[in-house]
Amino acid sequence: MNRTGVQVDVLVVGAGPAGLALAARLAAAGAGRVEVLEREQDAGGMPRHLHHGGFGRPPRPWLRGTEYARRAVEAAVAAGAEVRTGVTATGWTGPLSLETTSPAGLERITARAVVLATGARERPRSARLVPGSRPQGVLTTGELLQSVHRYGLSVGRRAVVVGAEPVARHAVGTLRRAGTYVVAMITEHPRAVAVPGVPLLTATTVGELRGRGRLTGVVVRHRDGRAGVLACDTVVFTGDWIPDHELARRGGVPLDPGTRGPGVDASFRTATPGVFAVGNALHGIERAATAAGEGAAAAAPVLAHLAGAPWPAPGPPLEVRAPLLWVTPNRLTGTAVRPLLLRSGERLTGPVVTVTQDGRPLWRRRVVGPVSPSRSLRLPPGWTARVDRAGGPVVVDIG
Repeated sequence: MNRTGVQVDVLVVGAGPAGLALAARLAAAGAGRVEVLEREQDAGGMPRHLHHGGFGRPPRPWLRGTEYARRAVEAAVAAGAEVRTGVTATGWTGPLSLETTSPAGLERITARAVVLATGARERPRSARLVPGSRPQGVLTTGELLQSVHRYGLSVGRRAVVVGAEPVARHAVGTLRRAGTYVVAMITEHPRAVAVPGVPLLTATTVGELRGRGRLTGVVVRHRDGRAGVLACDTVVFTGDWIPDHELARRGGVPLDPGTRGPGVDASFRTATPGVFAVGNALHGIERAATAAGEGAAAAAPVLAHLAGAPWPAPGPPLEVRAPLLWVTPNRLTGTAVRPLLLRSGERLTGPVVTVTQDGRPLWRRRVVGPVSPSRSLRLPPGWTARVDRAGGPVVVDIG
């Protein structure tokens, strides 16, 4: 196979909601040749596997995931972007040059701007350090959705779902539609929202998988020391999402220790000149509308870069204190215009969020209602204008 060199203006890696929304905006604005790469055979990201409703722009997100994905692809193509599927970016051959592979062979693509829209992935059972044998019937949410909706496969008769976030509840619905009885939902958190008709075990973890050839049960352990075995032939691990950062890491793009995705400023610029990052590549799983909104918002700074705007020096980093897990953006090079996303690792009720820099208060507000580990808080951006760009880290705390 021959290696060929291709020149584009903007190369977007990932054809999910964020990448497609950005490509549509850029192509419509006359950004030149905008190319989107997708390693899967179909573009659209995770929504293309989701048959439930609730997708689209608020206040009326009424589309099913499959229809939402189809419309996003059509919008990008209609605007003039080229969407290529079955193409995997395997590494970097220069600061803004990527090596790709596809059934057509190897290819080197060089761009004036590269946008990482690689999305998020679930950590499998091995990464969660769940001991036991390696039987069949152990799935992630993505594997479940593809098995049922894409391939029409039977996934088992009795299932346990590990997790109680919204994605876990969708997994329960998928299992039920496939004819599988859901034995229980399990979460390590002390409180969660139950699905009617499905037992919910809180403050509980999976201690071991049992079975040879096929899963026969899971050992569960409660925080108070109680333990037991749930008989099942399928277990679905849900909710433990991390940014798919492999390509960023290979290119030396600095990662944020909290999000584990590329560190970015409020204009989605990474620390590598010419490289942007958007969507769930930044922070793990968020709603499709949130990811698409970030993609659309990134169009203006990408266009500014193409027009010759200087790449700013790294500004003060944003840091969080426990029980907060992360904040994005994670650097401040200018005043933010979009809300910042903030995630807690614990369920909280009416906490007070404070933002300080070098001991100087920048913002303080009480959150009305509960804070869930599965949903991000949105911090208004006005206080970012008061940040000292030459000062120390900006600290976000909650209590």
